[in-house]
Amino acid sequence: MGMAKKTVAYATALAAVLLYGMIGTYVLGQSGNFNVHISSWLQALYFTVVTMSTVGYGDIVPVTKLGMSFVIILIIAGLSIFISAITILSGELLSSRFESVYSGFSNFDRKKLNKHIVLIGYDAINSMLAERLRKIGRNFVIITSDKTVSDLLREKGYRSFVADYTLKSDMDKFALDKADHVVIDLRDSSKSVYVVLVVRKLAKNAELSVVAPTSDAEVHLQDLGIDHIINPVTIGTDMLSDILEGKVKKD
Repeated sequence: MGMAKKTVAYATALAAVLLYGMIGTYVLGQSGNFNVHISSWLQALYFTVVTMSTVGYGDIVPVTKLGMSFVIILIIAGLSIFISAITILSGELLSSRFESVYSGFSNFDRKKLNKHIVLIGYDAINSMLAERLRKIGRNFVIITSDKTVSDLLREKGYRSFVADYTLKSDMDKFALDKADHVVIDLRDSSKSVYVVLVVRKLAKNAELSVVAPTSDAEVHLQDLGIDHIINPVTIGTDMLSDILEGKVKKD
């Protein structure tokens, strides 16, 4: 079950316990099972929340066996759901984070990374580039933020890993200081800017190429000390313009 489904499930369970507590408190509080008369739903909600949170102010307490039995069930059910939700959801977050950073590192030998090429992101340019680099036998790694994509690439024989591009601690694992070339190919141009800043701190000697998906992105990237900014749209437009103007001869 995904995190979203678990969140909905625990929220539903918590709402059910709150409803049980409110209805039970209101009904039992009308018939003398508490030391005070419960005259409103707000009082019932107040007692339910105070009981489930184990705050226990003591202003409303059960005085009959039926009332005590009801409160015992409310406390056990409330605490069980709350603790389970916190434990499982926080564990899911930690597991997801651990898996994100270290996915595939069991087969990762950092010592083999020297004079290598680092492909960050796996959009159209890097996907084609990866195929060509493998054909010519170049040493390279692919870094993605999508575990599904990374798993599929590893099944195809690529050295692909999952990491947060914007974190220096994540990217430092890929020996960027020894890399020959880094190619950033992300659809999110704003994220590309952050990644460039991280890469420049770690790969001061590596040549850096960035794919700019739009002209606006190209403008934003120009002042970041990038060696090559590739805008496929601009390149394609220039080639077509040359063809239409007769500057490029047909084979």
